[in-house]
Amino acid sequence: MDYETASSRTNSIRKFYKSIFIFAIFAVLIIPDDIFGEKMINFRLFDRYTILGIWGFIILVKAVKLFLFDSEWERNMIEKELEKEKKPIKY
Repeated sequence: MDYETASSRTNSIRKFYKSIFIFAIFAVLIIPDDIFGEKMINFRLFDRYTILGIWGFIILVKAVKLFLFDSEWERNMIEKELEKEKKPIKY
């Protein structure tokens, strides 16, 4: 892995952890509101849990993209495709 790829990956991981931290802060603020029954935060368009669910799903997609389909995976797929081209076609 070259320096540019490592730097880009490090920045992506930092942004991912920052988004998890912000999600956790909002979850801590929203979820206890329902537990104590005060209903201080009220959304008219969506339910609070719907917003947290959508946000959590977006974070999950980012995690999959960041940790499963990283540059190493991409390089392996490119190498597999190049290997397919090198094999002679048998008729």
